[in-house]
Amino acid sequence: MKNRRILALMLAIAMSVTLLAGCGGGSSSSGGSAAAVEDVDPESLTFPLAEKAEISGLTRYAAGTEADPNNRTIYKRLEEKTNVHVNWKSIQGDQWSDKIALEMSNIKTLPEFISPAGLGDTDILKYAKQGVIIPLEDYIDKYMPNLCKVFEQAPEYRDMCTDENGHIWTLPWIEQLGVGKTAIQTIGNMPFINVAWLNFLGLEMPKTTDEFEQVLIAFRDNADALKKEFNIDGDIVPMSCIISGGNEDCTILCNGFGEGYGDPDPGRHIVIDDNKQVVCTATTEGWRKGVEWLHKLYAENLIDPDAFTQEWSTYIVNISMDDIINNTGDWQPMPMLKADVLNLTPQNGSYTSGFDRGRGAVVTANAKNPALICAWFDQMYDPLQSPQNNWGTYGEDDEFDIFEMGTNDKGEPMLQHAPLGDASPVEVREAEMVDGPLAVLDSYYGVYVTCPDDAQYRLNWIKDIYTPDMHTKYVFPNVFMTADDTKTLSNLSADIDKCIKTARANGIMNGFTDADWDQLQSDLQGYKLDEYLAIFQKYVDASSDNALSAD
Repeated sequence: MKNRRILALMLAIAMSVTLLAGCGGGSSSSGGSAAAVEDVDPESLTFPLAEKAEISGLTRYAAGTEADPNNRTIYKRLEEKTNVHVNWKSIQGDQWSDKIALEMSNIKTLPEFISPAGLGDTDILKYAKQGVIIPLEDYIDKYMPNLCKVFEQAPEYRDMCTDENGHIWTLPWIEQLGVGKTAIQTIGNMPFINVAWLNFLGLEMPKTTDEFEQVLIAFRDNADALKKEFNIDGDIVPMSCIISGGNEDCTILCNGFGEGYGDPDPGRHIVIDDNKQVVCTATTEGWRKGVEWLHKLYAENLIDPDAFTQEWSTYIVNISMDDIINNTGDWQPMPMLKADVLNLTPQNGSYTSGFDRGRGAVVTANAKNPALICAWFDQMYDPLQSPQNNWGTYGEDDEFDIFEMGTNDKGEPMLQHAPLGDASPVEVREAEMVDGPLAVLDSYYGVYVTCPDDAQYRLNWIKDIYTPDMHTKYVFPNVFMTADDTKTLSNLSADIDKCIKTARANGIMNGFTDADWDQLQSDLQGYKLDEYLAIFQKYVDASSDNALSAD
């Protein structure tokens, strides 16, 4: 290990059908720019169609992979199954953000659907208001039985797809890995510690903030012995992180202070207390005490001095990132630390995990037969098809596949993740997957598909190490806000987020006085924190317990 600084602890995040009447979600009649729903006999959409039909779509592909979707195995099989041919327009992924707005601006040349759409809430509502995309709720109910089954099993997902007027404008992307307090999204900035160093110095895994501080001191004071034992040519840095660096921030170490909230939503700085009230973390005792404790560590030269300025590209040079990603080597996840309490507040949105409203697909106003398009998309929600859209397929005529087709313990077809050898999982997935509308529910694992190995060990860590310390009842759900609320929050959060992050960084470096605390609270009120929280509170009050709670 030459010419790099060695870190004792870092923070990282280790990724033949007959259509029947559907889910009975109810058609909507208010608001939006909804057009009359085409009435098509579901029996006429029994696949494969008696006569070949053609539809048109816009999609994107990863650079260096197959540009023509019809040459991908998944779409070849889907055409054979449905007798529907898609005339594609395809854009390279790294050019998508520059070109999609231009495509959407000319309705006359826009294909009938876009998949994957990759639209944010603001764009969804904008294109809906402009009449560029059409509402899909009635088509879902009539022609999409597979998606309806998903909504029946997890009704909160339908709620999260629906706008204030009852319209569903997009077909969702859903990937569950664990559920509730075992979901992979509950914890992002998981802390890792070098257990080889612990063992060499005769130290135990720390369980409290005081014990953790003593471990870091031991690493600092025994730097020469560690360098000699592990053949290190570089500096010993007891702890590294990226302040305000998302999953690489050290905020999770402060969860035990005060009320035990931590700051699990570093972009919005909100939590939901056990009375279903939205709280700004930077107004709590725990937030202040956590900053003061981090300042103590910083003053003792226990935190990387570059933590305030380094970027991801330089951060990973200092550690063996592959050891963490591949679950090998001397790094192990460190449990939650107790200070005043012992608690891990799951990340907001994690109880309804792996949901993206706008990633799946939209149907444009140019669609000549929206019922056929929705029926075709419904094949993507088949439990054996969704994992393929998400990760890749089996039986391709090349040197690697993501899956092999096997059987479950009942002898039924099940996709089994195949060994990839030296092949990169990301590259294989990009070469085979088609993304777009899909749903992989946690209940599918072991029945329709095996869980990916690179997710399973992280799920095991969460379930065994972190879930037992998740005592928080509620998280803020993934809600579909109005255009006005989305705009207002965007404007308010710019100042509020900057204010909080600046105060925290200054506090860690320079300490935090009563005057500093009072100034922060005054500044937040000046930036209309009450109005900011009231918008979130409105959506909490309107949300179901299924969306808010894991219990």
